[in-house]
Amino acid sequence: MSAIIIGIAGGSGSGKTTLAKHLKDHFGGEVTVIGHDSYYKRQEGKTYEERALQNYDHPSAFETDLLIRHLEELKEGRSVQCPVYSYVDHNRTDETVEIASTKVLIVEGFLILHEPRLREMFDIKIFVETDADERILRRALRDVEERGRTLRSVVTQYLTTVKPMHEQYVEPSRKYADIIVLEGGHNLVALEMIMQRIQNHIDKE
Repeated sequence: MSAIIIGIAGGSGSGKTTLAKHLKDHFGGEVTVIGHDSYYKRQEGKTYEERALQNYDHPSAFETDLLIRHLEELKEGRSVQCPVYSYVDHNRTDETVEIASTKVLIVEGFLILHEPRLREMFDIKIFVETDADERILRRALRDVEERGRTLRSVVTQYLTTVKPMHEQYVEPSRKYADIIVLEGGHNLVALEMIMQRIQNHIDKE
């Protein structure tokens, strides 16, 4: 049976990762989660300071062609070597992680519904919608506590790239979603509906 591919999009800090984690925790080995962030392009020849100033919220920051090839391989039942990205260093590392094909593939990322070729691959397209104030607060806490950023750098990045790119690319992609999930993984009604759809696919085998 061919894998079902689910795309989970939404703004930075909206709760995409939380939703994907709930699904992974529930279905275990039946589900593989792939983050679009893993496919950030390698920043060759740039200093840390130069890398820190790049626009990581524009579609051109990603090697989306590689992600598409990997999804094609996984859908055919073959394993892939997924890149590993370091948020601390603002760069892709030399490491890769082997990802095996499973019955359910979840792709999570804020720009994945913007890219037509990715959209066409998704059997279910989900957009997680959360209040903008809550999203920036979540992002600030995450980036300071987990990624070694200063609060000033988080605010600067939000105002210069995150917010304008969200308005230009992320928010307009909402119209392509099959399901709009308010408040991400905390929306238990939506979570139950998505789980049932996944379970139906698994049970078909």
